[in-house]
Amino acid sequence: MVLKRVQAGFSIIVVILLLIVVKLVHLQIFDGDRYRMLSENNRLRILKTPAPRGIIYDRNGTPLVKNIPVFSISISLDDLKRIDGDALSVLLGMTRQEIEEKVNRRENSPFIPVKLKQGLNLEEIAHVEARKTDFPGLFVETEVGREYLFGKTGAHIIGYLGKMTTAQREKPDLKYFPPDALIGQWGVEALYDSRLRGTPGERIIEVDALGRELRMIRQVPPVKGSDVTLSIDINIQQAVEDAFGEKAGALVAIKPDTGEILALESLPSFDPNVFSRGIKYQDWKELMEDPKKPMLNRALQSQYPPGSTFKIITSIAALEENAIEPERRINCSGGISYGRWSFGCWKKGGHGSVDLHRSLVESCDTYYYEVGRRLGIDTIHQYATMLGLGKETGLNLLIRERKGIIPSTEWKMKRMQQQWYLGETYNASIGQGYVTATPIQMAKMMATVANGGDIHDLTLVKGAASKPVGHVGLKPETLRLVKEALAGVVNEPGGTAHSSQSAMVVIGGKTGTAQVIGKKKMAGERFEDHAWFVAFAPVDAPEIALAVFVEHGGHGGSAAAPVAKKAIEAYFGPRLAPPASRNPEGRGEAATTAAPAPAGKEPAAREPVRQGPEEGGAAHAAD
Repeated sequence: MVLKRVQAGFSIIVVILLLIVVKLVHLQIFDGDRYRMLSENNRLRILKTPAPRGIIYDRNGTPLVKNIPVFSISISLDDLKRIDGDALSVLLGMTRQEIEEKVNRRENSPFIPVKLKQGLNLEEIAHVEARKTDFPGLFVETEVGREYLFGKTGAHIIGYLGKMTTAQREKPDLKYFPPDALIGQWGVEALYDSRLRGTPGERIIEVDALGRELRMIRQVPPVKGSDVTLSIDINIQQAVEDAFGEKAGALVAIKPDTGEILALESLPSFDPNVFSRGIKYQDWKELMEDPKKPMLNRALQSQYPPGSTFKIITSIAALEENAIEPERRINCSGGISYGRWSFGCWKKGGHGSVDLHRSLVESCDTYYYEVGRRLGIDTIHQYATMLGLGKETGLNLLIRERKGIIPSTEWKMKRMQQQWYLGETYNASIGQGYVTATPIQMAKMMATVANGGDIHDLTLVKGAASKPVGHVGLKPETLRLVKEALAGVVNEPGGTAHSSQSAMVVIGGKTGTAQVIGKKKMAGERFEDHAWFVAFAPVDAPEIALAVFVEHGGHGGSAAAPVAKKAIEAYFGPRLAPPASRNPEGRGEAATTAAPAPAGKEPAAREPVRQGPEEGGAAHAAD
C-alpha cells in the first residue's frame, strides 16, 4: 500500500517536472526571441542623434540661416505603462487623446522613444526636469532646428523646416528618420533637403528600471549636411522689401550672362521661424486665410497684363519683320478710332509725331496700335513666345508655376470658338486685353534682350549655371535700337522713368501700368492700377536684369521704377563710379521735340476687350 503511494507521488513529481521542462522549452525556443526583446527593451534605449543641418549662404557668403537647439520630451513605450497618464498630461500641457495619438502610431518602434511634445522653451524644460523623478523614463531630447536670420526677407526662396508628412515617411531615404523629424518643406530647404540634412547618428545606452542612464553601449556620430551657396544677394532682397513698404507685389532679378537668380521677392511674405518652432494650427489657419495671401509666390504664381512693358516685344517684332522703319514717324493725337470703337492713348493731348525711339521712351499707345495692325496677332504671338512668354520658365521651387497667356487666332478659336478681331490686336500690341505674364517671365525676357538673345536655364545656386540652352536669333541692329530706346526711358527728358535715373549706373528699362478697371473709376486701393517696370544695367554691359510688379501701385514710373533703382544700386553698391554721361549712344535732350511726360506717368493696360460682333474693338477712356 505504501509502495503504491510512493509510486503515485513519484509519477506526479515526474509529470510536474515534465511540464516544467516543456514550459522551459517553449519559453526558450518558441518565445525566446520575444522575451529577449522585452528584456533588452527594459535594459537598452536607442536614441537618434540629429545631424547638424548644412548652412545656406547668399552669393556673397552671408549666412541666411543658423542651427539652433530644439527641445522635445520623449518616453519609451514600455516606460509609459508605469506612468499615471492623467498626471503626465497635466505636466506636459497635453490632453490624454493627444498623447495616445502619438504613442499609438503604426510606425512606432519598441526600441525608439516616442516624442510626446516638441518645441519646448527653457522654462518648460526646467519644469519637466524638476518633476522627472515622478515619471520614470521621461527625458529631454535636443534636436537641430533652424533660425532664419533675415525673417520674412527671402522666405519664398529659402523656405522652412517642418515635421514629416505621412507621405514623406514612406520615402526610402526618410524611413529610418524619427517620425517627428524636421525636414525641408518649402523653398530651398525642401529642394535641397537631401543635401542639407546630413545623416543622423545613434546612441545605444543602458538604463535602469527607472529609465536612468547607466552607461553607453555604442555610439555612431552624425554626419553634418552639406552647405549650399545660393545665387541670391540678400542686400538686394532687403532693399526691395524696404522699397515696397506695405505694398504687395514681386521682384525677380537675374544675372543675364548665367541665368542665376540674384533676387526673388514676393510680398507680403511670411516668417519661416514660426514653422521651425512648430507652427500651431491656429497660426497656420490664419496664414492660409489671410486676404493678403502671404504664402502665394507672386513672382511665379500670379499673372497680370504686362501693360506697356510688352511694347519691347512689339518693337522687336516690328523691326525683325520690317513692319516699320525705325525712322518712320506716326502722328499721335490722343488715340485712334475703329468703327464705333475708340482706342485712346494714355496722353489725352497726344504725343505728336513720334518714331520708334520716342514711342518707347514716351510709351505712345497710338504708335503701337499701328505697328500691331501691320504685324497681326500671330506674328506678335510668335515673338512673345520666342522670348519666353506664355510658358513656364522652368525655375524649380517645388511649386506650380503659371504660364500666362499669349493669345493668337488659334488660341481664341480653341478657347472661345470665335474669330479674332483687329480691335483685339490693338489691345494685345500694348500688353493688354487677353495678354498676361508673370514677373519671372518678364525678368527672363528682359535678361534675354539684355544679353543679346541668349536663353539660360534659371538657377538658384551660385555657379550652377551652364552655357546658354538656346538663342533667339535677333538682328544686332534690332537689339541696338531697342536697348537705346530703353536707356532713353530712364535717362532722357520725357522718358516715363526719368525720375528713377541713377547716379551710380546707367539703367535701361520700360514702364507699364495695368489698369484694374476701365472707364468706371471707383475709390479704394483695390481699384488702383498695377505698376510694372522691367530693366537692365549697365546699359553697355548688362550685369543685372529684372522685373518689378507692384500690385495696385499706380503708375509704373512712380511705383515700380524706384523699387528697381534701389535693387540695382544695392547690387552694384560702391563698385561703380558715377557714369560720365547721362545720354548713352549720343541720345539726349536734342533728340526729342515732344513735351516731357509728367513724372511717373505711364499708359495703363485697360480692361480686357469687350468685342462687338463685327468690329472686335473696345472703347477706351484716355489714361
